[in-house]
Parts: sequence; C-alpha cells; structure tokens
Amino acid sequence: MYDVYGLGNALVDMEYTVEDDFLTHHGIGKGLMTLVDEERIDTLTLNLQDHHPERMSGGSAANTIFAAQGFGATTYYSCKLGDDETGAFFLENLGAAGVATNPNAQADNGKSGRCLVLVTPDAERSMNTFLGVSSSLSIADIDEAALGCSKYFYVEGYLSSSSESLEAAIACMELARTERVETAVSLSDPSMVELFRDNLTRMLGNGVDHLFCNEEEALSWAKTDRLDIAINELKDIAQGLNITLGERGSLAITGSAQYEAGAYPAKVIDTNGAGDIYAGACLYGWSVGMEPVQAASFANFAAANLVGLYGARFQTIRAYGSVLAQFKTAG
Repeated sequence: MYDVYGLGNALVDMEYTVEDDFLTHHGIGKGLMTLVDEERIDTLTLNLQDHHPERMSGGSAANTIFAAQGFGATTYYSCKLGDDETGAFFLENLGAAGVATNPNAQADNGKSGRCLVLVTPDAERSMNTFLGVSSSLSIADIDEAALGCSKYFYVEGYLSSSSESLEAAIACMELARTERVETAVSLSDPSMVELFRDNLTRMLGNGVDHLFCNEEEALSWAKTDRLDIAINELKDIAQGLNITLGERGSLAITGSAQYEAGAYPAKVIDTNGAGDIYAGACLYGWSVGMEPVQAASFANFAAANLVGLYGARFQTIRAYGSVLAQFKTAG
C-alpha cells in the first residue's frame, strides 16, 4: 500500500546563480519554464562553465514525491531515464530517500533529461528543460498493481507537452478512477496552460479529486484577471482546489467552502520548488487525515522554509521530518 503514486518527468536539476543580463543575453524568459533541445541546453551549459551548479534529482512531480516521502508518506514514482550517469544519479538519489521506482526506469539508451535552473538575485528562477528520454515515458513504465493499491495518484501538468507521456497520464487517471484512487494534478507552469491547454484538458478528463495551481496559472486557465472567476471555473474541474498565492499564503477550496491559509515569514532566496513541496506537504497531510486548511497551512510552512534556501529540495531527507516537527510544535 502506497500513500502516493507519482508520474512525471525524470530530470537532474543543475541550479546556477546568475545575473539578469545573462538571461537577456541568451534570450531566456525570466521566471518561466522553457523546453529546449539538446543543442540549446549544451550551448547554455557551455556558457555557464565558469559557474558552479548545485545538482540534484528533480522534475516537478519527482520533487513532490520526494517531499511526501520525506514527511513520512510511502511513495512510488514512475519515470523514464537514459542508461547513463545522469540517470543513475537520479535513481540513486530517489532510492536513498526510500522512494520506490519502476524497475525498467533506466532501460533506454537515449540521454537522461536535465534542467538548467537559473536563479537571479530577486529569487526568480528561470528553467531551461531538456526532457531527453523522459519525453518517451509511456504506459509500459506504469506499475498498475502499485497504482491500484495507492491512496493518491499525482501527475504533473508538464507531461502535457509530450504525446506519449500524455497518453500514460490519461491511462493512469482512468486506472486510478477504476480502483478508487484519488487523483491529483498540478497545472505546473503558466506556459503549460498557454501552450498545451488542449492536452491538459484531456489529462483532466471529466474532472479530478484535487487540483494544484498558482494564482497566475489559475487566471491564465480562466482567461481572466479576477481570481474569483477563475476559482468558479476551476471548481467545475476539481472537487478540491489548492491555489498558492506567494507571500499571501494559499487557498484551500472544497465544495462550497473556501479557506485562507496564511503565509509564514520567509526570507526568499530561491523560489524553485516551492509549488512542488507545497503539493507534497498537502498529499502527506491528507494521507494522515489532516483537514484541507491544516494541510494547506502545513504546505505554506514547508514552502516558507524551502524558499529561504537554494535548491528545489532540502539538502537531506531528514530535513523534511524536522520541518514537520517544527510545524507540529508551533501548533
């Protein structure tokens, strides 16, 4: 029995601290996730050779599953990697944390995916992502038995950018509904809403149990500048809705009830991974019986702790348990 079964890209994050002029010079959209090909990511990496990156296994859903595991959930992650050092690093990193993965995860001869995360002095992160073989994530990489005995199925909206990965996500959603596994989807990034809306709509199907998004994604989805209008539209898609509002905290919406979970003080250094850990904290909270507003409050607390550090994750798996203990102590 798993608390959370995740599906998403398998990427190794390479995080660099850069100045704004680096983004301008290389035509990089600030604060956005941009999909790039192998030539582009190799060129950018070459131009960053005098910088020293922090490296860790990543990908949005992988970060969420890692967080849920760290807080105390039992987790499984289906992904696709190349038979290379980057892929081996990714699997070793997840395995050391206790996350189960599909046995054929590193069975492909192509190159593993990686993401250049460029952090500017204002803590904004701009991501250039080369999916590599992760874009070929397919139904063959799904462990149906593990998914069928999980409490929650979680998938990242980033999979909407690949037709093969999208079909795998849809198949998992259908299986989850059949097995009465609660479904949870993250819209992931405004660029996914803008560029792959039709694919996201297919992924969401006739609706999901839980939907995660930030304010910008919500407004973009509803094509409005009013959050109340966006909420009403998104409530037609999800039974439960969590919208992150940055320094204003987040909203937890269930049926006719709407709760405001206040933010916690934070000295923001790097916002990379804030939405991912938020989702992981909620999934953990729900799996142990937290009410929606309590889970959202814990998620705000976890994100506030993360953004004060560099990187999309805490440095050790034990740090997640420490953050949970602090939250419980704070009451």
